[in-house]
Amino acid sequence: MINKCFFGIIYFFTYCISIGQTPIYYQNINFSLTGDSLKEELSNLIITTHTSLIEYTSSNSIDTWDVIKQSDLYLMDTTKVLLVYGYDDNDQAFENDRTRDKSLSCHSSPCDGLWNREHVFPRSLANPSLTTNNPGPGTDIHNLRACDYVSNSWRGNLKYGFGSGNSGVNADGFWYPGDEWRGDVARIIMYMYLRYPAQCKAVAVGDGLANYSNFGDMPNIFLEWNHQDSVDQYEISRNNQIYINQGNRNPFIDNPYLATVIWNGPVAENPWGPLGEEDGITDKKTLVYPNPVNDILFIKSEKKINEVLVEIYDVFSNHLTSINSFEINMEKYKPGIYILKVNLGKTINVIKIIKE
Repeated sequence: MINKCFFGIIYFFTYCISIGQTPIYYQNINFSLTGDSLKEELSNLIITTHTSLIEYTSSNSIDTWDVIKQSDLYLMDTTKVLLVYGYDDNDQAFENDRTRDKSLSCHSSPCDGLWNREHVFPRSLANPSLTTNNPGPGTDIHNLRACDYVSNSWRGNLKYGFGSGNSGVNADGFWYPGDEWRGDVARIIMYMYLRYPAQCKAVAVGDGLANYSNFGDMPNIFLEWNHQDSVDQYEISRNNQIYINQGNRNPFIDNPYLATVIWNGPVAENPWGPLGEEDGITDKKTLVYPNPVNDILFIKSEKKINEVLVEIYDVFSNHLTSINSFEINMEKYKPGIYILKVNLGKTINVIKIIKE
């Protein structure tokens, strides 16, 4: 245990010295890429760095119980674990508890008042189903959360659906994880889709449309939750602990904005600053602003208006429009990333624009 903790501290330090800029873990990723191209690079990274497969339950080696009792610790009281979907420690009901003593894990029935392991991406909704007999997709710690036994059974294998307030089944029969947990859930589903792209498709577990993404492969609900519920210190600590045990990270916890770059949708927080090229700056005599933009995008240039041609493309290089104007109305475009090509005659400036 001492050695494991010692090396964990080294790994944690090596990772954290880069916070505020792109972390070392991502040093070989080309962040000038967008859409599916960036998705593929990140997918390859988290697959190749997933070097330790962990037993679901074992008496002879470290298993998922052991890791969860470290990764899901309640930071205000490390004798407890934080329970996904939970929201109230002060009433008489145990099934909605937000925290619980980490020793009160369920290993045989009855389990009322105990916690067990929730597969955020349900086992039966994967294709093929996630199994736990051998280490693999069904034992990936990124997808396992401490959860009250009853709350876990209420959720079952329901898809996630829209709602507000505390967790529960919504009017349409889907599971709302609760305001506190919706971002956590979204980022786990995104990870699972990149880690197991053929087996764990995000569209299998989310209600509603998937038309923010260019290929319809990421439900809008998860992109909205990723935007609405920011990453907290608990998610960061959990990601770091799993990195120590498995070798890979959840990129969408490290930077939720990566989801925006890949699938469009509402612009999520970006703790790293500009990815790839600087946003909004062209040459010294041309400026594009504001960026991100809600409605009107302005171009400031020494050129005359009839000398400027502005073209807008989506992230897959589909031409959307051409215009001779220093003002561009972006209201008609859905949230996401666009490429602006400003043709100034002898100079062509290419700028990444974010529509909020």
